[in-house]
Amino acid sequence: MKKLDWYIFKKFIGTFFFAISLLIVVVIVFDLSENVSDFIKNKASVREIIFQYYVPFIPYFINLFIYLFTFISVIFFTSNMAGHTEIIAILSSGISFRRFLYPYFLASLMLAVGSFYLGNFLIPHTDSLRRQFKNQYMENLTKSSGANIHVQIERDVYIYVGNYDTKRHTGFKFSLERFDEGKMKYKLTGDKLVYDTINERWKITNYVERVMEDKEYIVKGKEMDTVLNLKPSDLYRVKEDFEEMNLIELRNYISDLKMKGADNTLSYEMEMQKRLASPAAIIILTFIGAALSSRKVRGGMGLHLGIGIAITFTYIVFMEFSRVFALSGAISPFLAAWLPNLIFASIGVYFLIKAPK
Repeated sequence: MKKLDWYIFKKFIGTFFFAISLLIVVVIVFDLSENVSDFIKNKASVREIIFQYYVPFIPYFINLFIYLFTFISVIFFTSNMAGHTEIIAILSSGISFRRFLYPYFLASLMLAVGSFYLGNFLIPHTDSLRRQFKNQYMENLTKSSGANIHVQIERDVYIYVGNYDTKRHTGFKFSLERFDEGKMKYKLTGDKLVYDTINERWKITNYVERVMEDKEYIVKGKEMDTVLNLKPSDLYRVKEDFEEMNLIELRNYISDLKMKGADNTLSYEMEMQKRLASPAAIIILTFIGAALSSRKVRGGMGLHLGIGIAITFTYIVFMEFSRVFALSGAISPFLAAWLPNLIFASIGVYFLIKAPK
């Protein structure tokens, strides 16, 4: 990198971190004012509030809006350069517009790699602390699945639980059914299904075991210890539990759900594809911002910022629409996550063609 590259690179990164830092302070102040009554009511200590909630909140918030603030930062400092005729001087010196964009690419690539690491590895680790704090002092993230819970644990093996008590790890009115070519070959029922957290085994009380081969056999008993391909978390919902999973864990969890025949994988698949698509959006929006704001216009920075904000909100709307379509099953999560990037990449190519040369 030459002096000019370092000059643009430092402006890019400096503007980005200055803008995101100011917004973080504002958001923390508003969030604190909104939740301070819950903190006082539930007797959360100052140390817990700072280190278990707000410190993990910072990387989460940065990654949530990183592509938008990258875009706004590019427009802000590039418009400022154009307004001072710096870009005209750079291009007049014989540097091509493509070469001029080189430090933009390096800076956006660095932010994209950082976003990928934050979203897929660091934030899932820090979010466990933040979610524990939220669950204890702000809202209960564990939701009951209600009555009549049906779970497929293996191919042709189904479990039914009347209801499940998350505090006592106990299910009531339990049954397990195994089928072969559409015919039931085995059934196990019990009054209670209790999870042994130490040995990681299930205990079934007052059970009735039926084996249906050539003849039907029935075995009854008061208590049975067994190992099932079933976790307590399969019997209740945890709000946005994918926030605590890194990319590898999320991918394995989706595979596990599909193996069990679950049909509620769309939100997890959408989250995984969004984590992969968001870093790419940083690079795409950087080039759009640079091409859009590199021309000196009469409206100056205000016009560029206005157009940039309009494009930003359009991108958000596209993302939300595609997400809704994906969760409804109308389109695949992959297409929903990448479609806004494909559309805005096409817009970026148009702006690059029209940019001053």
